[in-house]
Amino acid sequence: MPVNSNENSRRHFISKFAKGVVGASLLPSIITAADRKRNIESLSRLNEKYAANDHIQVALIGAGGMGTADANTAITVPGVKLVAACDLYDGRLADAKKKWGNDIFTTRNYNEILDRKDIDAVIIAVPDFWHKEISVAAMNKGKSVYCEKPMVHDVSEGPAVVDAQKRNGKVVYQVGSQGMSSLGNEKARQLLKDGAIGKLNYAEGFWARMSPTGAWQYPIPADASPKTVDWDAYLKNAPKRAFDPLRFFRWRNYKDYGTGVSGDLFVHLFSSLHLVTGSIGPNKVMATGGLRYWNDGREVPDVMLGMFDYPETAVHPAFNLSLRVNFVDGTGGTNYLRMVGSEGSMTVEWDRVTLYRNNVAVDENDPLAAANAAAEAKKSFTYHRADILPQDKMVYEAEKGYKGAHFDHFYNLFNAMRTGGKVAEDPLFGFRAAAPALLCNESYFNNKIIQWDPQNLKVI
Repeated sequence: MPVNSNENSRRHFISKFAKGVVGASLLPSIITAADRKRNIESLSRLNEKYAANDHIQVALIGAGGMGTADANTAITVPGVKLVAACDLYDGRLADAKKKWGNDIFTTRNYNEILDRKDIDAVIIAVPDFWHKEISVAAMNKGKSVYCEKPMVHDVSEGPAVVDAQKRNGKVVYQVGSQGMSSLGNEKARQLLKDGAIGKLNYAEGFWARMSPTGAWQYPIPADASPKTVDWDAYLKNAPKRAFDPLRFFRWRNYKDYGTGVSGDLFVHLFSSLHLVTGSIGPNKVMATGGLRYWNDGREVPDVMLGMFDYPETAVHPAFNLSLRVNFVDGTGGTNYLRMVGSEGSMTVEWDRVTLYRNNVAVDENDPLAAANAAAEAKKSFTYHRADILPQDKMVYEAEKGYKGAHFDHFYNLFNAMRTGGKVAEDPLFGFRAAAPALLCNESYFNNKIIQWDPQNLKVI
């Protein structure tokens, strides 16, 4: 039976050897039960399978850049149709009809979307300070939800979203950190579990953006005005002020509406780390940084450094995490999560994992073996510099044609809706990823260390 290109490349997530790695657990296989199920039929056959009355009908709430990308990806999943769009700026509603057809229902009022019986799910891609209210309202109306990260604007809002999903048990809720459905994170989780890097002790993440294009300098439409923007509705849950197009179209720059670089980017790294390790979060949060370049009136830093303590749990040892975001990066921009253990390290990206293993494996429970290995290493470095070998290296990489984590994340949502299965990132997981990112802002702005209880989800 034919296999779609995304599934074929997903199954053949390949490795390239610099040196061999011992152990069957490290063989380059990434076939999962979900992959097998999705490989039964090609996307074209699946499209034929769903009749018009069997389509999942989706509405977009928040038709800006990310919302548009979400909607465009969602409708590539077989059996999904976009039927409505909501935004507070008239220009985006006009664009929605141009992109997706004149029959698309458009409105400024998201409640008109939620009241429609023909809508099964909503994509929530509004500014962060609206995530909680619209998420809870949508679930209470029986709509399944794909909500952009971070799930909430403030830690205090998290329980409301988690509770709403529990009350509305049949409603499916997925937080939009696409890396949660990525090949890279799946493979890294398997490698860590199988002992590929030994005992984890440290992790670090870095997310950079090229200056000047990646610093939230979103374009301001020429017709932006109180007539074309529903400014009063926008500020319903925020301090009142005169119309300011910068605060509407470049909302990420302001604390009242966005969550800074940590809420925009750290949250991706937390999601990936928690998926790979099985962790529920750190118990200590510290952050510093500054506004180093974008002195344009914004209120949040463009460089942030975070440090986090993860306590030992039943599923992982104690380890430390450091995260960095830089919006002044003239080197081209880099995004990665690196995990370091007693026997090696791995760099995790959404479509690639690079594994490095030490040439000498040491039994951490045998002090004598460790001492002997250290002595031999010292001797080698002292007398045989020419014989020193690099670490073994293995690269796992998605083949060309793989559709990527964004597609898979939506596929997971809609598959869960059809089968009653689980999503890749539910509200509880999303809250545990968002909380330490949001607490970075509290640490930064208040110049203090934050103690967090990841089990009971509260600041200590």
